[in-house]
Amino acid sequence: MSTAPQSRAPYSVGDLVTGVTHVPPERRGRELPMQVSGRIVQVGSGWAGVDADKAYVWIRLASGREALALVKDIRKL
Repeated sequence: MSTAPQSRAPYSVGDLVTGVTHVPPERRGRELPMQVSGRIVQVGSGWAGVDADKAYVWIRLASGREALALVKDIRKL
């Protein structure tokens, strides 16, 4: 049994956050990042030093739409 501390995502489903959306490279010619605020509805992958620079979440906006954001580009409200 391991006694090493467990690493957990810095955000959880339901957290209220604000930040900038992530636009994947293949869509950057057609879409720009935008400022968003809303509740996290899904926590993606990318934690604990594996690929933390790509860790992402999905945020539900007031309009009901969802937006993709990288963890490094958001903060809790």
